[in-house]
Amino acid sequence: MDEMGGIGKDNRLPWHLSSDLKRFKQLTMGHHLIMGRKTYETIGRPLPGRTTIVITRNPQYQAAGCLVAPSLEEALGLAREKGDTEAFIAGGGEIFTLALPLVDQIYLTQVHAQVEADVFFPPFSLEGWRQIETIEQPADEKNDYPARFILLVSEG
Repeated sequence: MDEMGGIGKDNRLPWHLSSDLKRFKQLTMGHHLIMGRKTYETIGRPLPGRTTIVITRNPQYQAAGCLVAPSLEEALGLAREKGDTEAFIAGGGEIFTLALPLVDQIYLTQVHAQVEADVFFPPFSLEGWRQIETIEQPADEKNDYPARFILLVSEG
């Protein structure tokens, strides 16, 4: 998210950060990716090496190569049934809002910029979270802005 919590603009990421995309791939490979329908349709396909679960209220919705669930709880249940011990919530804003009270780890990318956004990460307090990893990424030819990768673990 940017300095104001922005995470999206016009159904797209509002920046290009090659290092963040590589980190996302490394972290999520072999796991379940849970996302809302709009986020899935922005990506347009299941990502290789991961099982995509699309959350939608539309019981007729189908996405080739993906699982579909009517709620976050059911999506998490599907991942658990398949033996996944770390499913990843991949957005968008509404799904992050539902997931925040349920998660015990947050892989957060703080983008050191303020960009135009129409989707935001839900506000949350760092109280009750322990920061166990921080990696700084400078801006360069492959990263539009400097960023900080943070791993937060719930203390509760």
